[in-house]
Amino acid sequence: MSAPDPTTQTSPSGELPPAEREGYPEDVAFEFSHAVPAGFAPGTGRRLARAALALALVMLLAFGGVQFLRAGERSQLAMATEQAATAPPRVDVVLARPVSAQQALTLPGQTAAWNESAIYARVSGYVDRWLVDIGDPVRKGQTLAVIDSPALDAQLSAARAVLLAAEAQVAVREAELNFAVSTDARWRDSPQGVVSEQERSAKRADREGAEARLKAAHAEVALDRAKVNQYLALSRFKQVIAPFDGVIRERRVEIGNLVTADPSSQGISPLYRITQNHPIRVFADLPQSVAADLMRPGTPAEVLAEGRSYKGQVARSADALNSQSRTLRIEVDLPNADDTLVPGMYVRVAFTLPAKGTVE
Repeated sequence: MSAPDPTTQTSPSGELPPAEREGYPEDVAFEFSHAVPAGFAPGTGRRLARAALALALVMLLAFGGVQFLRAGERSQLAMATEQAATAPPRVDVVLARPVSAQQALTLPGQTAAWNESAIYARVSGYVDRWLVDIGDPVRKGQTLAVIDSPALDAQLSAARAVLLAAEAQVAVREAELNFAVSTDARWRDSPQGVVSEQERSAKRADREGAEARLKAAHAEVALDRAKVNQYLALSRFKQVIAPFDGVIRERRVEIGNLVTADPSSQGISPLYRITQNHPIRVFADLPQSVAADLMRPGTPAEVLAEGRSYKGQVARSADALNSQSRTLRIEVDLPNADDTLVPGMYVRVAFTLPAKGTVE
């Protein structure tokens, strides 16, 4: 190995460092004309060492702080877990108190007419004219339509003719009876030996027969008169009249329509449908749980419809539960003098129930 060049690097004092003198003879003199500068200010190494030491100290303190904080969090978490495990369970406390003295119950209901009737023809014929239409108020006995019935008119005329013939037959039988009575009297009062007993008996039998034929004639007259009266009664049904005060809700009659009074005919339909709306009925179905409290007649009820309230009371009940819905049908009667309620309306029926010792 070649000896290092002693002129390449020197210490600041101009001498070669002891480590680099190895390999040279001891009697070699190391002399340099000048020193080569290192490029660093004096004390730079010490400052760098102190900076590194400070940085390490700061990192050590930061690490210790983080570990301290984590240890505190773990301690708090453990403490909170222990407290949650040992703490009594949370419960919601509600104070029970008796309910108010009365409770409200509102049920759906519907209105129905006080009376409703379908008006059918009682005689067969053709509609001659109709006099009222839907929505018209009518009075009891008012004529609604007129039916022309030629067949009924002919039957009435024939019955009257038969009655006249029967009355004429009565006159004939009365004449026969008068003659038989006078003949019987003459033969009965005749002296003995002038007429025979057989002839007296025959005249008496003729009188009795005349009396029987007169009674039969009177019976025939009564029967024929009854037929005339029957046809007269049917003739009055040519005028269709209202059975009660009400309102026409449906009209199915036109001029010239063929109508029949035969209930067995197919497709028979009513001429009119009439309802009586004051008073008016309100139906509601009570649940089984409250039926016993509200089914009694006279129980107050309030009917709510179209933003108005009507006071009423239970008038009647079915007195039996529906086997399918387990409800009881009751009826509330309302005056309805102004006709603000009409049949078929949806209403609400409100009742007041006793508390019966329940709490809330």
